[in-house]
Parts: sequence; C-alpha cells; structure tokens
Amino acid sequence: MTGTPAPPGASSSPAPTSRPRRSEATRDAILVAARERFATDGYERATIRAIAKDASIDPSMVMRYYGNKEGLFAAAVAVDLRLPDVGGLPPQDVGAVLVRHFLDMWEDDEVLTALLRVGATNQAGAERMQGIFRDQLLPVARQVCPDPEQIPVRAALTASQLLGLALTRYVLRIPPAVALHPEEIVAWLGPTVQRYLTAPNP
Repeated sequence: MTGTPAPPGASSSPAPTSRPRRSEATRDAILVAARERFATDGYERATIRAIAKDASIDPSMVMRYYGNKEGLFAAAVAVDLRLPDVGGLPPQDVGAVLVRHFLDMWEDDEVLTALLRVGATNQAGAERMQGIFRDQLLPVARQVCPDPEQIPVRAALTASQLLGLALTRYVLRIPPAVALHPEEIVAWLGPTVQRYLTAPNP
C-alpha cells in the first residue's frame, strides 16, 4: 500500500536542515572561547582541549574548523582596525582623531586586548601585531608624514603611544590610567601622536 500522493507542485526533496546555521554557531562559540583562553592563559598555555571544553564541544571540532592552534589563533585575533581616512582631515586634527578612534575600539573589542596580551609574551602574537602595524598603520602614516623616508619610524612612535595606552589602561589596569576620561586621554595623547606624524624632523 502506498501513502497518500503528494499534492500537485509539492517537492519530494527533504526540507533544508539547519546544519549551516549550526556550523556558524559552532565556529562563533570556538572563537569566543579561544579569545578568552588566549587572553587569560597566553598562546603557549592555551590548549585546543581547554578551548573546546570552554565552547562545550569536542576537540576534534576545533581541529576540523581551524586545523591547529596556529590556525585558530589567526582566526580568533583577526583584526580590522577600521582606521579613518586621515588624508581628508585638516592636518592639525589627525592626532586627536586617531587617539579617539583607538579608544573607541579598545573600549568595545576584547579581541584587541587578547592580542596585546599574547603579543607581549609570544612570537606568534608579536608577528600578528607586526602584520597589523605593517598593513594598517603604515598606510595611515603615509598619508600625512612630511618625509617619506621617516614614515616607518613615525608610525612606530605612534604605535608606541597607542599600545602603551592600551597596555596600561586595559591589560595592566593601572588605576590612574583607568580613571582617565576618554576626552582627557585625547587631550593628553592627541598632540603627541600629532607631533610624531606631522611635525618637522627634530
């Protein structure tokens, strides 16, 4: 005996499953757990097993999606600084705009904090930071620096201020740095970054 015929126009194929959606949720859970574990334990001590436990999945799933710890780290700390186009700004405003932009990012993005913690103690993290510096901060400096030969040095000095602020405020959490209002930080740091990027060679 056969079942009731399907109505005209009905598809005989099974309903689509939610597997792609579950896959995306699994990836997201892994990345969240990895960022927290890398930030807490550092790159060397963080393990695939611990990250999988934090994400409530089997370690084999982490390997399936990301291959190994290096691949997972690269995915977990993928950072787009979304730096503003400073070429269209009045030259005297560049320092303040950059400091305010970085403050806004640090306040809301735990990935940057995790990357800074790992980068300070591990070669893989340091190389990641160097890549961000090379690919994202150098082009900004190139737009405003008066001497093309000094672009790398001026960008590095700018990074020293921005990363130093992040280290003291978000990682070490030195109380006076934490207590500063963002506009106070812009007022203090903006002129320094401005000088590094646009002032004549000392």
